[in-house]
Amino acid sequence: MVTVLEAAPNPFQGMVPKPTALPTHPETFRRQLQHSLQVWRAEGYLVVWLEVPITRAVLVPIAVEAGFTFHHTGEDYLMMTQRLVADAFIPPYATHYVGAGGVVVNDAGDLLVVSEKYRSQRGPSYKLPGGALHPGEHLVDGVIREVWEETGVQARFESLSCLRHWHGYRHGKSDLYFVCRLKPLSQEISIQAEEIAECLWMPVERFLHDTGVHSFNKAIVRAALAGPGLAPSQIDGFHNDGTREFFMPMCHSK
Repeated sequence: MVTVLEAAPNPFQGMVPKPTALPTHPETFRRQLQHSLQVWRAEGYLVVWLEVPITRAVLVPIAVEAGFTFHHTGEDYLMMTQRLVADAFIPPYATHYVGAGGVVVNDAGDLLVVSEKYRSQRGPSYKLPGGALHPGEHLVDGVIREVWEETGVQARFESLSCLRHWHGYRHGKSDLYFVCRLKPLSQEISIQAEEIAECLWMPVERFLHDTGVHSFNKAIVRAALAGPGLAPSQIDGFHNDGTREFFMPMCHSK
C-alpha cells in the first residue's frame, strides 16, 4: 500500500512535506510523491513546497519528472514547488542584498573614512566604512559591527539618514544600502588588514571637496549631516521580540 508523504499544511493552503521524512530510495519516493500529489490536489491544496536535503539529492530528478520546478537553494537543500491549481500564487525568493554604511563624525568635525584594498582605480578613493548585513541581523547592530570590524572604532547608532536602492547588482539581484549616522565612542583606529588599505579621521570639508571621492559618497554624507534623520523607535502593538526594527522621525521616536 502506497502512503502519503509525511507533510503539514502552511497558512496559505500549501502543503510542505517533512524533509527528513522523505524516502531515500528513488522508486519509493516516486510512488509516494505521485500518490501524495493526487491526494493533496483532491483535498484542495494550492501549492506543494518540497525541500530536498542535499543528502537526498538523488530525489531531485524524480521531482522534476513529476512537474516540480526550482524555487531557491541553500547550502544544504534545494526548495522546489509545484502548483496544484493553475493560477496559485508562489511568492518569489528574496531578491535583495542589504548593506549599511556609517557616517561617523567626531567632536572635532572629522569623518571616519576608509580606502579599500581592492579597488579598480589607482590611488586612494575614500568612502564610508560599512558592508553587508548578516542574515537575521538588525540594521543598527550591523552597521555598528561593520564600522568596528573595518576601523576598530566603537560607535553608537544615532539615526538612519538615507538609503539607496540599486537594481542589477551581484548575480542580478537588487541591493539596499542604508546610510546611518553614528557617534564614535573611541578614536583609535585599527584597520581590517584583509580588506582595508587605509583608514583615517578626515575633516568633513576635505572629504566633500576631494576630487577622488565619488559623488555618491559625498551626497550621502551631506544627507546625513543635513538633518536629524530617523531614530530607532517602538510602535504600540509590536512586542520587542527581536524580529523587527522601526525607524521614525526624531520628534515621533519616543
